[in-house]
Amino acid sequence: MIAVDAEEERKEIIRRYRKLLRTAKPFLKDDDAKLIKKAFNTSLEAHKEMRRKTGEPYIYHPLAVAQICVEEIGLGTTSIVAALLHDVVEDTEIELDEINADFGPKVAKIIDGLTKISGVFDHGSSQQAENFRKMLLTLSEDVRVILVKLADRLHNMRTLGSMPRHKQLKIISETIYIYAPLAHRLGLYAIKSELEDLWLKYTEEDVYADIASKIAESKSSRSRFIRSFVAPIQEELNRAGITFEVKGRPKSIYSIWNKMKKQNIPFEEVYDLFAIRIIVDTDSEHEKAACWQVYSIVTDFYTPNPDRLRDWISTPKANGYESLHTTVMSRAGRWVEVQIRAKRMDEIAEKGYAAHWKYKDGAPTSHESGLELWIQKVRDMLEQNDTNAIEFVDDFRANLFSDEVFVFTPKGDLKILPVGATALDFAFDIHTEVGAKCLGAKVNNRLVPLNYELKNGDQIEVLTSSKQKPNEDWLRFVVTSKARSKIKDSLKEYKKQAAIDGKEIVQRKLKQMKIPFDGDVVNQLRAFFEEKTVTDFYYKVGKGIIDPSEIKKYKDFKVNTKSQRAKTEELSDYSDDFSKVKTTGKDILLIGEDMDMVDYRLAKCCNPIPGDDVFGFVTVNEGIKIHRTTCPNAPELLSNHGNRIVKAKWMSEQQNAFLAGLRIIGTDRVGLMRDVTDLISSELKVNMRSISIDTETGIFDGQIMLYINNTKHLDDMSRKLAKINGVVKVTRFESKDLK
Repeated sequence: MIAVDAEEERKEIIRRYRKLLRTAKPFLKDDDAKLIKKAFNTSLEAHKEMRRKTGEPYIYHPLAVAQICVEEIGLGTTSIVAALLHDVVEDTEIELDEINADFGPKVAKIIDGLTKISGVFDHGSSQQAENFRKMLLTLSEDVRVILVKLADRLHNMRTLGSMPRHKQLKIISETIYIYAPLAHRLGLYAIKSELEDLWLKYTEEDVYADIASKIAESKSSRSRFIRSFVAPIQEELNRAGITFEVKGRPKSIYSIWNKMKKQNIPFEEVYDLFAIRIIVDTDSEHEKAACWQVYSIVTDFYTPNPDRLRDWISTPKANGYESLHTTVMSRAGRWVEVQIRAKRMDEIAEKGYAAHWKYKDGAPTSHESGLELWIQKVRDMLEQNDTNAIEFVDDFRANLFSDEVFVFTPKGDLKILPVGATALDFAFDIHTEVGAKCLGAKVNNRLVPLNYELKNGDQIEVLTSSKQKPNEDWLRFVVTSKARSKIKDSLKEYKKQAAIDGKEIVQRKLKQMKIPFDGDVVNQLRAFFEEKTVTDFYYKVGKGIIDPSEIKKYKDFKVNTKSQRAKTEELSDYSDDFSKVKTTGKDILLIGEDMDMVDYRLAKCCNPIPGDDVFGFVTVNEGIKIHRTTCPNAPELLSNHGNRIVKAKWMSEQQNAFLAGLRIIGTDRVGLMRDVTDLISSELKVNMRSISIDTETGIFDGQIMLYINNTKHLDDMSRKLAKINGVVKVTRFESKDLK
């Protein structure tokens, strides 16, 4: 039986390998097929004893990643070879030098970028953040490392069901925090949407299943509607002699859920559940005119929403996306989004970066576009090697994944900056020296301060002075990574001198107190004054922000840092086993491994209650905090601080009171508030902490903070409240406070 299974597996491996070759065949040249075969055989041999969590041979994974690279991203031979070999250096005995010798420096560079770092990291850093920065460093050599990584992440997300829950949480959080936005920025919209959908599937399983089933139920009626909607447009396009293709597709499950959540509406009220795409087949010279001609025909039949026109043909997005979007009212009284683009534009929208450039000997050959400018910005960020890796990842994500604002220099040159960018960001974008000496700006000939937020179409003239120099306040109102890093560079020398002065003051003060000046003592002082780093502590002493006389309170400061550090290291193992941490009445919360003496707190940002899916986070000064896996802060915590995450699980029904919030929306009537409070207090015997009500034009909107036992208790209460006459919707809400 085993031999038969082995033979079947061998046949399946060969079948998948041949499928890869068939997909890649159109662009293979010279000895490409031989090189791919060599990479396949190397990977097959290296991984021969390994299996995935699904029980399948490990080689299925690199084959799948290579298939995604070709079929869904449009990459070539070098990327296929790198995808087939991407795990061999990290997981097998093969060294990077062997890859370099057998497959060349380009493949070796990509694999090096994909290989995780091992070792000890600086205080305040994390292995996850360091690995991400290392991967991005390869941008200066070859962008394909990120594209292969996205293919790798997509396949891992597709096969996530076989992984234990704690690993699922880590992977999905990294995905939504970093990789989905990265796919979006590189123009890989199909991959971005699938990553977001899979994140939702493993975060809010019931919500995902509910939306997916409703989309499936409406498929036949949606198809009929699309046929009816496009019929008159198709007829007119044919009459005009335009060659075109029409596609109809539902919006992604994640985007529908996001809209439902933001607008607080049910599935049935999401007005643009699907989009119609009209793709025009014309030469590049006439693309723009053809798209506007199609727009004219569409709006001849259907009335457009003037607030929903998006022209990314005249001004493409920074990632190269070009399309004309409008939302029109159908004859059935439903809003429909119509996307109009040329065939070339559609290929860029589907394949993103890979459709922009065809590689020749590993180097992209193209004019400088918005996407290339973005990649140059990434390289500029990476040159600032002195930043903490976690801070780098946060900056990278915040500054490079946002929407754009389009502004102009006095000479009319277009500059694209993130939404929220200020006049000072613009000054630094022009040149570092211009930014450092910036006093203010003239926007559309009107004088504005440094923190003026730029708007589309603004024309900006920067005003400078040789006497001006950066100060720490500037960091509060710049959003671009270039501005932040240059301001920090300017402040660094100033801060360095202040820190040296502060260190001398601390030494003298400790000597007076007859306390040794060593690393443990200084680190305890840092923790006592709640500073992130020792340098920050020295700096504030040097600047007089921390009064040196306050250091005498250190004698009363009892923190065993060695013990705390040991506990943190134990937690970083993130074991599959649970140990009891805290028991109150019938409540049992299990956390980590052998942590029975560790206390915990419930995070205020998400107010977890028994029954919620939760995890623990080891804070610097407040022990373990318990967060819901759906907490607004969860993606950032799980993505950047994996070594400080511990498993946590409610193990029994809870009889103690936990704070939760309910939002009740309905049609206002006399006695509605009384009925709600009577049900909560008298019938259900639940204590309320606070209640706020807003009534306007006949709509009742109430928010109640109350003490409940567990999620089942809360769900039962929500169902009973929903049955009260006039109540339309009851939902749980979370605190917006940060962690």
